Amino acid sequence: MAATGRHRRYQPSRINRASLTVTAGGAGMALPLIGAGTTHAASVDVWEKVASCESTNNWKINTGNGYYGGLQFTQSTWEAYGGREFAPRADLAGKDQQIAIAERVLKGQGPGAWPVCSARAGLTRGGDAPDIAPERRLAPQSEHRYERKAAPKKATPTTVPTHREGYTVARGDSLSKIADSEQVRGGWHQLYAQNRTVVGPDPDLIHPGQKLILRIEAPKPDPRPDPTAAPAQQKPKDRPKQQAPKQDRPKQQAPKQERPKQQAPKKQAPKQVHAAKPAHRSGLSAPVQASPGTPYGKPGSSWASGYHTGLDFPVPTGTSVKAVASGRVVSAGWGDAYGYQVVIRHADGKYSQYAHLSALTVRSGQQVSSGQRIARSGSTGNSSGPHLHFEVRTGPGYGSDIDPVAYLRSGGVSV
Repeated sequence: MAATGRHRRYQPSRINRASLTVTAGGAGMALPLIGAGTTHAASVDVWEKVASCESTNNWKINTGNGYYGGLQFTQSTWEAYGGREFAPRADLAGKDQQIAIAERVLKGQGPGAWPVCSARAGLTRGGDAPDIAPERRLAPQSEHRYERKAAPKKATPTTVPTHREGYTVARGDSLSKIADSEQVRGGWHQLYAQNRTVVGPDPDLIHPGQKLILRIEAPKPDPRPDPTAAPAQQKPKDRPKQQAPKQDRPKQQAPKQERPKQQAPKKQAPKQVHAAKPAHRSGLSAPVQASPGTPYGKPGSSWASGYHTGLDFPVPTGTSVKAVASGRVVSAGWGDAYGYQVVIRHADGKYSQYAHLSALTVRSGQQVSSGQRIARSGSTGNSSGPHLHFEVRTGPGYGSDIDPVAYLRSGGVSV
């Protein structure tokens, strides 16, 4: 499904911006959820067109990029909208089952859940109901459990019967924000570990309406009997252990004989210093792990400057995009023909740009390091398909581009 993308700076964008996912502080939120209307269905023919755009109609696709099935569900979306009624993941479900869950997503989020392909396939609310009869994997009660989970919209903590304390995600929440406000022991890492099956593989992406377990206050496993019984048993057992060090005294003298060995690292220290120098000179990283597509400088009328000002990497939507060098984010947001983009200023005075993104994980003014994930690839703005458009510039604005391949190779990155 990868394609070589192009953009025309002078054309207005036709992409629905509602599909963007923005994350801040290490966790994420979906922007925005579109209110449900009175009718939300779409015909099977329309869903097949969406699948053709998303996955070339491969309903069993799983490329390992976090998107599954013909309609490219994330695991968190599949679970949040009741997909486990049919299969653990979307790619393991049948076509009719995937369409059934897609109908729920369409009702909850609107066609913007498929920002590019919905427009191409003519997916809208209010179409003909699909003629499907999916078989459920679980008991019918699971659907009712799903309805009860999807209904809450408020972000008020709820006390769940038993010892578990829950929380309903609202717009603007992130795992780190919830962990701080609710004083979760272990921070957002522990919160994610407890809710991985709900959140999915990406802790940066959570959705309003998801139910999270804040903490499990299970009874402690009888700590009192242990201290009372232990001293009586440990005292006689500990005596031979206390005598053991007396026998080990000759061994404690061994380091005196090993002093020449301890001096060896002093001779190796200069070698380690010399070995570290190339790492500092080659501190660049590749923006994505993929081979390049459209090269820098390719002439053509498709580009406002008369040539391609960057280097394209054809990758599926959702691929992790990383900063090529440490620096400060000077722009993170909508960039007209470039769609959602990130621009970073580096210590050498150069700027790197990452365009046509589907999600941002940094904000303007933030410091980033080389190799840090800053976004996910997509096809927003004036783009003919999913890919990353990467530029290196002498200034932050359009028209100050330089050869990105030469820049990366100067830092030891081969593309």
